[in-house]
Amino acid sequence: MKDRHGTIIYVGKSKLLKNRVRSYFTGAHDQKTQRLVQEIEDFEYIITSSEIEALILEMNLIKKYDPKYNVMLKDDKSYPYLKITSERHPRLLITRKIKKDKGKYFGPYPNVIAARETKKLLDRLYPLRKCNNPPGRPCLYYHMNQCLACGDKPPSEAEYKEIVQNVTSFLQGGYKEIKKQLTEKMLEASEQLNFERAKELRDQIQHIEVVMEQQKMTLNDTMDRDVFGFSYDKGWMCIQVFFIRQGKLIERDVSVFPFFDEAEDTFLSYIGRFYLHQAHPKPKQILVPIGTETTLLEKLLEIEVHTPYRGKKKELVELAMENAKASLTEKFSIIERDEERTVLAVEKLGEILNIEIPHRIEAFDNSNIQGTDPVSAMVVFVDGKPSKKDYRKYKIKDVKGPDDYETMREVIRRRYTRVLKEALPLPDLIIVDGGKGQMNAALDVLENELGLDIPLCGLAKDDKHRTSELLYGTPPSVVELSRQSQEFYLIQRIQDEVHRFAITFHRQLRGKNLIQSALDTIPGVGEKRKKLLLKHFKSVNEIRQAPIEEITRLGIPHNIAEQILTELNKENEK
Repeated sequence: MKDRHGTIIYVGKSKLLKNRVRSYFTGAHDQKTQRLVQEIEDFEYIITSSEIEALILEMNLIKKYDPKYNVMLKDDKSYPYLKITSERHPRLLITRKIKKDKGKYFGPYPNVIAARETKKLLDRLYPLRKCNNPPGRPCLYYHMNQCLACGDKPPSEAEYKEIVQNVTSFLQGGYKEIKKQLTEKMLEASEQLNFERAKELRDQIQHIEVVMEQQKMTLNDTMDRDVFGFSYDKGWMCIQVFFIRQGKLIERDVSVFPFFDEAEDTFLSYIGRFYLHQAHPKPKQILVPIGTETTLLEKLLEIEVHTPYRGKKKELVELAMENAKASLTEKFSIIERDEERTVLAVEKLGEILNIEIPHRIEAFDNSNIQGTDPVSAMVVFVDGKPSKKDYRKYKIKDVKGPDDYETMREVIRRRYTRVLKEALPLPDLIIVDGGKGQMNAALDVLENELGLDIPLCGLAKDDKHRTSELLYGTPPSVVELSRQSQEFYLIQRIQDEVHRFAITFHRQLRGKNLIQSALDTIPGVGEKRKKLLLKHFKSVNEIRQAPIEEITRLGIPHNIAEQILTELNKENEK
């Protein structure tokens, strides 16, 4: 289904496509379906030879076009893993990406808190590298016996190998053996009256019990399984996934979203996307409720899909269903409140301005200090929510001095020249942070130079730099908005966000230029030495105050170190 711009807004499938399409335009619908139907301007359809082919095609088209009404398939959560790096001094890290870098990965941990707690426990038990200090410059962790890499005599590769093996064994279920060993050491320390060491070991044992043994056994075997359950009401669906690893329920995943197809079809599509497009690791088996097309899922996923009719497995599926129903009930009030703040506020704003619903709003703001380092920024709100992947930053090229109107002309010209050239989606509404002058500058470029007819508003601030007035029309006039209305809060959020984005970019640019002017003009200091100095000292001021011996310890020649201190102190005197 496509909107008036030709943008694909929804992808679906059906065995009886004619009946499915007719259903959207007949009978009573909830508000979200009415919203979808209002935007449909065109259809395109593809005939497939089988159900599984249709399911795969649907998932691939959703991934390719990212339609805004296929909300439930936009959830690209990636779960954290614990990683032991393959460096000379290995580190234990939390990461969400698996790379082919010879590191060892453990997980996934559906709950990032569980991953952090496990890492914290392992940091106490095993002294892998925690800092970037060179040997001979001990860090705080060194004094806590949790990092040996920065000591005078770092561990050998063989010693590190043993530590890595212990961590690996721990994460692969060998923590019970580690706990047993620590208990023996605790008793031995107690017998030797070394009570401080015994207390330390006791605390480590307790941490293992809390982090690793808090889950209750759910199944007798140790097969890895994912258990799915779903519930739906009022055009919304909740799907819960229980992750069972080595017989234990370790975590769950909850997704709540609107849906427009048959509930069973939506459920199948979700599971397919869950594994194939969101790259969740596949277990040995997944359990699904009665009535699910297991044969279709098995063909799609190439793993065992089972519907249990009795026993503990059936209880787990029912528990997932019950949790989904409870979550959906809890979420309804939040969903309704969120819609009121976003989608409904956007619709109301369109009514007030007498324009089409502004689903996509692009807002601009300029930032400079007395004309230096002038920049502009654009933020995008889609259905009342920020779309950060569409944000853009602009360094102003052609404007000299603090000319806000010409700056606005340049950035509007650059933005929409590119939109037209690359056939990018046009906004339904443009907002500029400023009054009549900025509005007239932007409208002149849009209408007279680019031939675009896009509604444009201006936002004026009061003396406390807060959103004061919304300006619209030709000539611009104040639009009456209640300060307690959701549409006023929406434009306030847009103005605050674009201002924050522009100011942050300007500060980054100024900071970068300050660093460049201080170090880049010094003979003998290239990009590598500059990075080395800033990584070690953190700031130019710290370099300026450092003794020359500390600079030379980084491998910088003595004469270059002298030159650096001389030039930086000259800069400081200016």
